[in-house]
Amino acid sequence: MARPQILIVEDEAQLRASLERGLAEEDFAVAAAGDAPSAAALIATRTFDAIVLDRRLPGTDGLTLLRDLRAAGNRTPVLILTARGALDDRVTGLEAGADDYLVKPFAFTELIARIRALLRRASIRGPAMLKVADLEFDPVRRRASRGGRELALSPKEAMLLELLMRHAGQTVTRAMMIEVVWDSAYNDLTNLIEVFVNRLRQKIDSGDGGSPIVTVRGAGYSLRAD
Repeated sequence: MARPQILIVEDEAQLRASLERGLAEEDFAVAAAGDAPSAAALIATRTFDAIVLDRRLPGTDGLTLLRDLRAAGNRTPVLILTARGALDDRVTGLEAGADDYLVKPFAFTELIARIRALLRRASIRGPAMLKVADLEFDPVRRRASRGGRELALSPKEAMLLELLMRHAGQTVTRAMMIEVVWDSAYNDLTNLIEVFVNRLRQKIDSGDGGSPIVTVRGAGYSLRAD
């Protein structure tokens, strides 16, 4: 089996070298860059299975690089490394297109676990199209629409919508959301889940005052099937 191709984008030379060695010892094929232009050049010529991206880079920062990748249609799983771990910072990173978020300092074993979780999720392929009432979701292209109107969803919002649609009419617990969307990555996700569900509601609501996403008090959320 081919080794997973991992790109490390980190400007701190010592940490970058340490990550290269550690990932190579875990049987990953590793490439590294110290800034956004170097990373972009590598991405343009090679296919990576995951990217470990430092948020704070010299010149073009990590979030700008990430937004450029997503705008160009690059869906490679991205894990952001950052010293900024406040809720707003995490939301900003995830909204920019990150798949996961790890705060420095971190345990190397956790980084490896996060990378492997990203690779597992990326390998899962669902049916060609999901449809609930006038909501449609393409799990391959990661695109959603309602009543023919395309919805501009972030990666996490798309994952939440897919989970709700796969369990339409049923209660999707917060524990399920943590496991599927965040892969149990954070200790306290209550506020983060609420933020993303509210953002998703705003994007899919038709303006008639009724949301298809219903709060199930004390349990989680449900997508109306009618």
